[in-house]
Amino acid sequence: MAAAFPLPALPRPPELARRARLGERAAADVDAILAIASSEAPAEVFAELPQSERWRELRKRAGAAAGVASGALGNARSTRTVLGALGARASTFEALALAGRMLKELGPRAPASLALAAPGGAGAHPHAHDALLSGALAHAFELATFRKPSGARAGIRRIELVGAAPRELAYLETAARGTNLARFLTALPPNVLDARAYRRFITRLARERGLGFRWLDERSLKRLGANAFLAVSAGNAERTAGIAHLAYRPARRRRAAPDLALIGKGILFDTGGTNLKPHRAMLEMHTDMAGSAVALATLDALARLEAPLAVDAWLAITENRIGPRSYIPQEVVRAANGVTIQVIHTDAEGRMVLADTLALAARSRPRLMIDFATLTGACLHALTERMSGVFTNEPQLSDSLLAAGRASGERVWGFPFDADYDSDLESKVADTLQCAVDGKGDHILAARFLSRFVPASSPWVHLDLSSAVRAGGLGHIGTDVTGFGVRYALELIVHQRVLEQLGARR
Repeated sequence: MAAAFPLPALPRPPELARRARLGERAAADVDAILAIASSEAPAEVFAELPQSERWRELRKRAGAAAGVASGALGNARSTRTVLGALGARASTFEALALAGRMLKELGPRAPASLALAAPGGAGAHPHAHDALLSGALAHAFELATFRKPSGARAGIRRIELVGAAPRELAYLETAARGTNLARFLTALPPNVLDARAYRRFITRLARERGLGFRWLDERSLKRLGANAFLAVSAGNAERTAGIAHLAYRPARRRRAAPDLALIGKGILFDTGGTNLKPHRAMLEMHTDMAGSAVALATLDALARLEAPLAVDAWLAITENRIGPRSYIPQEVVRAANGVTIQVIHTDAEGRMVLADTLALAARSRPRLMIDFATLTGACLHALTERMSGVFTNEPQLSDSLLAAGRASGERVWGFPFDADYDSDLESKVADTLQCAVDGKGDHILAARFLSRFVPASSPWVHLDLSSAVRAGGLGHIGTDVTGFGVRYALELIVHQRVLEQLGARR
């Protein structure tokens, strides 16, 4: 399949500026002002904003917590105003969702300049600045389109932060850029982001960021015994599939073994293979590479933050096509770690490519492995697209995994990981079934299957990305493609410090 369009360039992020306070003159220089105020805050806090009586009126109209009201200032520009009310006990997700609603209030034509405020000084809501900035950066980011140029929309080009700077401003901006990178890649059409284009994109990113990079093509994977991956890629028309291995090392740890390995499922289009999907189920399958986009964007964000960690990323990049060489049910294949797999359903291709990718990533003995994958419909049916499922072989991490979801606003829910589920994957001819014949608990069985390719001594987290795509968006993200997973992973690594919990290298 030849690419019909060149890979578009990443949009430039808007300029960020700081302003101690927002007076009348400054307010007349921006197209819109967005403010989040605590629903319990006294009316006096609006004295910090221009034409405070108008903001007090918005406060009355917004009503209780999570209310939104909009208006305009009485200046020559008729600067738009949007106020959001947030309860004192509101979660990060609720704050982000409020910011998303406020940005939608601006309508389809985004203003060129925004001011963001959280009146109340030290008493401002703790999530207000994060929500406003993250929401504005997401709203400013335009996913690629292939329409004729119309010149109708300039988009947000400047964002002013009013008052005290958000804590960890560089972190918030980097997390937003990472989320937008994941959204950008995931939303691209399958004839634009094919394996060649993805490889070129990764090559360029690695060069710009000073990352190590190697591409394991099908010949290399054959030598490595990665036959589970190769079973899936066999049906492709072209021999362009492969596993991308990237490495970030801090300045003083150039030769360090990896502390962390990020593994991503990168199925660029999933037809279901021989067990062909129906039309509705296949329509959005260009997004089945979201896990690889999240892993790549997380690595990029850690490099931008100059994190003091040695980090690898392993991206399993292929299509799952139907053709005369496609793999079929009842084949038996041997994965890179020697485990044999009895194929049951060719639409369970994600766990096949991840099996080898996990096994290869484990050879360098990282202290922690995290994989990201749009893996099962069962997880989506269990949680809907509002949350994603998380599994781990390291019980001591369980509390931190849930806490990272709460703190980042990318919520997750833990599922059982008990060994007795393995009995549902017993095979008479191989070491394991690829999946069960029926779909009961498939998200749990998929995690148990993947654990066969992770050494028992290696701490591992599996994120089933049921939130990667949601009609109408999620939280502060207004597009169907959400980029879910980058904020979560950064929170887990940087703030929850899960590697410190695991202690020294085992």
